[in-house]
Amino acid sequence: MKRLLTALALIVFAVYLVFGAPSSVFIGAALVVGVLCYWEFSTIVAAHGIGRPGAVGVLIGAVIIFRPQQIFWATMLFLALELTLLLRKPNLREIVPEAGSVVLGAFYAFTPWRLAFNLRQESIHLLFFALALNWVGDSAAFYFGRRFGKHKLAPIISPGKSWEGAAASVAASTLFGSLYLGKMLPSLPLSLVAVMAVGGNIAGQLGDLVESSIKRGAGVKDSGNLLPGHGGILDRLDSSMFAVPVVYFLYTFSYFIFIKSV
Repeated sequence: MKRLLTALALIVFAVYLVFGAPSSVFIGAALVVGVLCYWEFSTIVAAHGIGRPGAVGVLIGAVIIFRPQQIFWATMLFLALELTLLLRKPNLREIVPEAGSVVLGAFYAFTPWRLAFNLRQESIHLLFFALALNWVGDSAAFYFGRRFGKHKLAPIISPGKSWEGAAASVAASTLFGSLYLGKMLPSLPLSLVAVMAVGGNIAGQLGDLVESSIKRGAGVKDSGNLLPGHGGILDRLDSSMFAVPVVYFLYTFSYFIFIKSV
C-alpha cells in the first residue's frame, strides 16, 4: 500500500508539473529535483570511498538550470574554487576523484531537468512523451521479460533484465509515442516520432543500467529512502535522466531535417 500511495502521489505531481504548472514553478521544481538527485549521487560517491561532493556542485547545477548559456565559464570558475578548497586535504590522492565527482554529479543531476524545461517550452506533449516513454517501456519489459526473457541483458549489473524485455520496452514505447504524438502533435512526421521514441527508450534503459552500476559498485541497494516503498529519487528518475536529453537532442537536430527542409 505504501508503494502504491507513493506512486500515485508521484503521478499527480508529475502531471501537474508537466501540464499545469507555471514556468516559474516548473523551473523551481527542476532546481529542487536536481538538488535531490545531486544529494543522492553524492551519497553513493561517498560509499565508493571518495570524498562526498559538496556545495560547489550545487552552484554549478544552479547555473545549468538558470543560466545554461554561461555554463562553460561558470564551471571553470567553480572547479577552480573546488580544487582550491581541496588543497586542505591531508591525502592529496583524494583531490582528483572528489573534484571530478563534483563536476560529474552537477551535470548528471541538473542537466536533464534544464533540458526538460526547454522541451516543455517547445510543447508540453513533447515533455510528457519523453518522460512517459520509459514508464510505458518499463512495464512492457517487466511483464514480457518475466514471461519470455531467456537471454540476460546485463547479468552483472542487473540480473533480472533480459534482451527480450528490452526489445519489448522499445516496441511498447514506439507504439505509445506514435499514438500519443500522432494525436497531440500530428504535424510531426511519424518517422521523427519513431526515431525519438526508439532513441529515448534505449537511452532510458542505459540510464537505468548506469545508475544500477554506480550503486552496485558502491555496494548499496537504493540511492536513498526519500520515496517510501520506492527507494531514492534517482531510482525512479534514472531512465528519464538519459531519455529527456536524447529526446531533446533528436527533436532539435531532426527538426531541421524532417521539417525545415520541407
